[in-house]
Amino acid sequence: MDVSNIPEVASTLAAQKTADQVDIAVLRKALDSQDALAAGLLEAVPPAPALNTSSMGHTIDTMA
Repeated sequence: MDVSNIPEVASTLAAQKTADQVDIAVLRKALDSQDALAAGLLEAVPPAPALNTSSMGHTIDTMA
């Protein structure tokens, strides 16, 4: 068993862990940004007009 490369492997794993943590932080920032953008878009949508349900279902458009 060759034990001479154990420090190199440990260093590589530590660097990968740090890179993974950075990637997760960037992903969280991107998700937060998209969340804020989606909330803004939903607030910009005007409310739907009220429907007059008393006259619904009484006529049929036969020319369509």
